[in-house]
Order: sequence, then structure tokens, then C-alpha cells
Amino acid sequence: MSESYKVRDNSKAYFITTSVIKWENVFVEEKYLNILIDSIRYCQKYKSLELYAYCLMPTHLHLIARANELKLCDIMRDLKKFSSVKIIKEMECQADKQEMLSVFRKEGLRVRRNLKYKFWQDGFHPIEMFNERIFRQKLNYIHFNPVEAGIVDFPTDYEYSSARNYAEMKSVLDVVLEY
Repeated sequence: MSESYKVRDNSKAYFITTSVIKWENVFVEEKYLNILIDSIRYCQKYKSLELYAYCLMPTHLHLIARANELKLCDIMRDLKKFSSVKIIKEMECQADKQEMLSVFRKEGLRVRRNLKYKFWQDGFHPIEMFNERIFRQKLNYIHFNPVEAGIVDFPTDYEYSSARNYAEMKSVLDVVLEY
């Protein structure tokens, strides 16, 4: 991992991006989104993940988060491991997911740890939120990501984004609205 993309201070919030292998469109189906949402909720409740913003895109996710007690890198490792195992298990039961599974299997074979499947790309690209200006910049980037992708016309139209939290609308995850 590059020196510029490391968690150096666990007391700070970080902009995080993590992507599915080969940018596969996994999170277009609600069952896979729900697995990811449940995994994030678990980390919020039991692993001290403090979430300020999120956007769950079809091929990746963005978060602004920090860890209160555990290390952020450990939380992200666990989040990715747990969600990938559950998603792969669900996909193995579906005939129409075999082609996608073969992509994950092929990537898994390339890993020295001899994984059966590799679902997430390595790392999570953390960028420290040094100040309010950077936080606002990344918050806007996250909220406008589905608009830029052509999924919705307005950030609050996207169900899987904290833009709804900031607009005081019903949302799928809880966030801390104060930075």
C-alpha cells in the first residue's frame, strides 16, 4: 500500500473507498446490499465504527468513518471478510451468478493465501480528514457519486447514501451528522 494511503491516527475520520474485484456490479441486488448494510451496522454496534457518511454504489462503497476503540484497518478487514463470505455463500446458490463467481475464483487463485474466492480489491484507500474543508469536499463527492454515475438525478433520491441522513430523510444506515 502506498505511504500516502495509511491510517496514521485512529482518532481522525477517514474517507474510505473499497471496490469489488474487476468492478463487478454486485450491489445492484437488494440481498447483497442488505448483507453489506448488516455488516456495516455490526461494525457500528460492536466494533466502534463511527460513520459520518456513506454511499453504497453497484461496484464499490465510500465511507467517511473513524474508529473509537479498535483500529480502523482492523474494522475494515473484518467488514470486508464477513461481507464477502456471506455474499459468496449466497451467490453459490444461484445459477445466474456462476460467471461472476468464476471471476472471483480466478482472482482467489492468484492470492498466495490460497483463497477460494477473492471478492474485494486489496486495501481501502484511506484519506485523512484533516479539516472541515476536506470533510465537506469528500462528503459532497460521496453524495453526488450516484448522480455522476447517472443512477439518480438528485443525491437524496439514492436510497443507499447518507445524503438522505443529512436531508433528515429515512436512510438505511445511521450516521453522526456532526464532524
